[in-house]
Amino acid sequence: MSKADNMLSILWLLKTGKRMTAKKIAEALEINIRTVYRHIDSLCASGVPIIADSGHNGGYSLLRTFTEAPLFFDNDEQKALVHASIFALEAGYPYGEHLNRAINKLKRYTNPEQLDEINRHEIGFDVIHPPSDGSLEASLQQLEQSVASSSTVSIAYFKGNTTPSTQRQIDPYGLVFWKSKWYIVAFCHLRQDIRSFRVDRIQDISATEDRFERPAAFSARQYFLDTLLPDANDTKNLISVRIQGKEGAIRDLSDHWLFGHLIVDRSDTEIHFMAEEHYLLHYTPYILLGYGTSIRVSEPVALQQRMLQVTSKMMEYYQSVYTS
Repeated sequence: MSKADNMLSILWLLKTGKRMTAKKIAEALEINIRTVYRHIDSLCASGVPIIADSGHNGGYSLLRTFTEAPLFFDNDEQKALVHASIFALEAGYPYGEHLNRAINKLKRYTNPEQLDEINRHEIGFDVIHPPSDGSLEASLQQLEQSVASSSTVSIAYFKGNTTPSTQRQIDPYGLVFWKSKWYIVAFCHLRQDIRSFRVDRIQDISATEDRFERPAAFSARQYFLDTLLPDANDTKNLISVRIQGKEGAIRDLSDHWLFGHLIVDRSDTEIHFMAEEHYLLHYTPYILLGYGTSIRVSEPVALQQRMLQVTSKMMEYYQSVYTS
């Protein structure tokens, strides 16, 4: 076994709570007793509180409180966990209290040098994110549990328009966080198809006794993206779009979640992508308006005309609002 494997094995042996001599450890792992001494020294240097008792009944043991501690991580792993927790909490991760306890436990059982390292990296790392909806925590936890246990749930779902909420039974396949909103991807018994539901529009969730079998290799993330993005393989129904503009605007368009997946070619001042007519006429104009005069649609004519229609309607609206 490698050094890391041997050190981990020693740690597991000591986590049983028993006092063990170096000889017994060496025999258990079939390694040289001098190797045991070296590994014990390395574990102590990493912050593991190993107690060495001399005498007839002596040996190595762990500090009692450490038997409940997590396995130790190196400095980069600790830093990564702390940084990841900052992202998760800002996104409204539904197990925030548990995550905080885990990070506090990580800090509690590390040595002073490592704790100082963690704190120095933590204070220099921040995430600015739109405020998360704390009221969704219970719903997200219940949905996450239903995904893990393959349990069907009944929900009252409100689409966000004037229609009343509908009662549905769904088989939850996975939670997805997209553009500051949480979605549950699930098989809808009412529609007999897979759908995505915004969690903030779920008014009530109740458990059922029914169980389901999740499709093998199903990816909630991929399903969600597929519903958002045009089918790039359907070349017959794709329209060529060329946009010219300032270098910064073209670079920003290339990084957009929609256009970035559809790029055919680009230069510093022009981007060429293929899009379905539905996306082209319904979504694209409103996205492009945000770039003002820093871009210009070269083709197709249909998009140019649509841009004129949208801007004209906006101008008429504001003229009526501010001149009435």
